[in-house]
Amino acid sequence: MNISAPFIARPIATALLMVGLLLGGLVAYPLLPIAALPNVNFPTVQVTAQLPGTDPQTMAATVATPLETQFGELPGLTQMTSSSALGYTQITLQFDLSRAIDGAVSDTLSAINAASAQLPLNMPYPPTIRKVNPADTPVLVLALTSDSLPITKVDAYAENILMQKISQISGVGLVGIGGQQKPAVRVQVDPQALAARGISLEDVRSVISQANVYLPKGTLNSPRQSYTLNTNDQLLNPSAYDDLILAYRNGSPVRVKDIGKAIDGPENNRLAAWYNKKPAIILIIQRQPGANVIQTVDRVKAMLPVLQASIPPAIKVDVVSDRTATIRASVKDVQFTLLLSVALVVMVIFLFLRSFLGHGHSRRHRAAVADRHVRGAVRAGLQPRQSLLDGADDRDRLCRRRRCGGH
Repeated sequence: MNISAPFIARPIATALLMVGLLLGGLVAYPLLPIAALPNVNFPTVQVTAQLPGTDPQTMAATVATPLETQFGELPGLTQMTSSSALGYTQITLQFDLSRAIDGAVSDTLSAINAASAQLPLNMPYPPTIRKVNPADTPVLVLALTSDSLPITKVDAYAENILMQKISQISGVGLVGIGGQQKPAVRVQVDPQALAARGISLEDVRSVISQANVYLPKGTLNSPRQSYTLNTNDQLLNPSAYDDLILAYRNGSPVRVKDIGKAIDGPENNRLAAWYNKKPAIILIIQRQPGANVIQTVDRVKAMLPVLQASIPPAIKVDVVSDRTATIRASVKDVQFTLLLSVALVVMVIFLFLRSFLGHGHSRRHRAAVADRHVRGAVRAGLQPRQSLLDGADDRDRLCRRRRCGGH
């Protein structure tokens, strides 16, 4: 059986079918996902813990080891990678593909709570956890620089304004930060001055931590009224730290400015980033799983003027890397291939059938011509077959007359 015979015999139905397929393709084309790699979401969790000022060996022994012990008991764990640096530990957990990422996060959080009793007490905050996809690279990288503002101010605007607004854009899954420079007050002391006054570094640390607190102060009660005390003991600028009393020697107070100085600076001065030879804050943007990478980047770029207007003009936002450049080129190549294939199909039909509409059009044309001839004969009042017979009889009578000499 010839599979093309039904379509040739029914050209109108074939044309309608082709139009339906064309419309379906036009509707589905904008909905196609676009990505550089296949959409494979590995259930991966990343745990980060910080203890400023701690060397990598101590971080691995006191922070990473208790966490790794608890993580090793998680069900479905296929791979665990740990790295420790100065005041920083990062542990990456990868689970089996059959496990749901939300369940893996819940189990990881329970393991962190179980290990909290074995972690150092002086950690500024507990370990943080987030969902990551190791197969998903950043789609857009932005750099924030300034010629007049300190880098700590730039970091504050990046974390408090830009990161939050970019995270709200449709298609954006995660916004990371590179070269983080959280603002802080750093106290620099002279060891010789401390030794001359009999003060240790631990004494300085203890006094500063106890003086810079924000705790409830209680209430004052009277027979008729009760007053709530609300005072802020936090030290917010270097001058307040300079006047802080560390100890008394020979009846005189020893202040921070007597043995050193307090300055504004980053929380971690061993972490930095540069762009065009300038200190910068880097924002690393990743897309949500399954999101169209080109549309996501276009939305972020369309939002850049609004983001620039929400921060001081002294801060400049530049695009460092755009991963969609190669993806856009691939999409254009696919579009060109589709159009070329359509043109080749039409050209083959025209060359072999001598018509853009195919053989069915010639058939319909001949049928229409025959129908017009029949309708013309009917309008003349003659039947088609009878008119042909009458014409033959007249020719026979004319021939007989000529043979008989006109009789």
